Amino acid sequence: MRRGVLLVALLAALAAPACGGSAQSHEHGITGSLTVSGGSGGFAGGELDPPQRTPDFTLTDQSGQKVSMADQRGKLVVLTFLYTNCPDVCPLITQNLNQALQMLGAKSEDVRVLAVSVDPEGDTPKSVEAYAKAHHLLPEFHYLIGSRPELTEVWKDYDVAAVASDPELVDHTAYTMLVDRSGEGRVIYDASVKAKDVVHDVDELLAS
Repeated sequence: MRRGVLLVALLAALAAPACGGSAQSHEHGITGSLTVSGGSGGFAGGELDPPQRTPDFTLTDQSGQKVSMADQRGKLVVLTFLYTNCPDVCPLITQNLNQALQMLGAKSEDVRVLAVSVDPEGDTPKSVEAYAKAHHLLPEFHYLIGSRPELTEVWKDYDVAAVASDPELVDHTAYTMLVDRSGEGRVIYDASVKAKDVVHDVDELLAS
C-alpha cells in the first residue's frame, strides 16, 4: 500500500476569522479522492467506500506516553488533526470529540481519540498538557505530538496539509476519521463534526 492512501479531492472547506477580530483568516478543509457517501449505510458521517487501511505511526501524547495507531487494533479510533494555538475550529472539534466520549459512557473504553498535532513548534509537551487540562480531556483522548520530521511523515500518509501562515496560526487540513477495530477508515467528517454524529456512528460499528 502506498503512502498517501487517503488522497481525498475536495470534500469541504471552512474559513473562519482568527479570535479578536483579526483580519487574518484561518482556513480548514478536506482534500482527496475517496468515494464518500454522505450519511449512507446507516452512518451519520460520510461513509468511505471502500474502507481505507490506515498507515501506522507512533507519537507521544500529553502524558508523555508513546501511542501508535497499530496498538489500537481491537478498538475504534477517532482520528483528527489539531493545534493548541488554533483560535476557532480546533477547540470546537476538541470539545465535540471529548463530548462524544462522555456521551458514550462505559462504551468509551472501546474508543480512542487520537488528535495529531499540525504545529510541531507550538505544540510543546507543556502547551499540550495545558491544553488537555483546559479542555478537561478524558483519558481516552490522546493529543499526539512529535518532531517536525515525525509529524510530516504522518501528514503525508494521511494527506494533511499544514502551513504556518504566521507565528501563531496554521492553515491546515481539518477532517476527522472514524476507524474500525481492524484499522480501516470507515467514516469521515468535516471540520463541523458533531458529538452526536460520532456517537451514532461509533454505536453502529460497535454493534456490527
